Amino acid sequence: MTSEEIIGFVNTLDGVLTLRPAPGDGTPEISWGDTFFYYAPDGVTPTASQPFATVVTKDYPDDESSRLDRPGAFRVNIAAGKDAFIRWTGHAPREPVSAEVDPSAADTVIAHPVYGSLGWLAVVNPGERTQAATRELLRTAHHLARSRHGRRNEPTA
Repeated sequence: MTSEEIIGFVNTLDGVLTLRPAPGDGTPEISWGDTFFYYAPDGVTPTASQPFATVVTKDYPDDESSRLDRPGAFRVNIAAGKDAFIRWTGHAPREPVSAEVDPSAADTVIAHPVYGSLGWLAVVNPGERTQAATRELLRTAHHLARSRHGRRNEPTA
């Protein structure tokens, strides 16, 4: 899977707002070239919620362990919820990890190297082993974001 295939897939889901920061749009330079997915059926960037998934193409400060400085490397980050996190990692987000996992390993679903304690999963360069799982995790994250949006926007009696 390429990053463009992932972006195309997520854009088929309803209500997705895709942000792709670039020079001249007022976004911080560090974010240029990356992609952020929000559930925002009104097309307005949410101010009270995080993206449900991202595609990052470079190392960030304090987040270099995935070695995204390698040619062609990128990482999909997915907020797929606690159940998916436990299913893929074998432990709850805030529980200590018993085995070391290489955060730079390609085509492997792992706890996000920085935001794993918040329940985020990550896949560096999804390939044959993880492409179906990556799509399913993205669908799950989208569903959760849509549900949160619905709860926040319910009329109160």
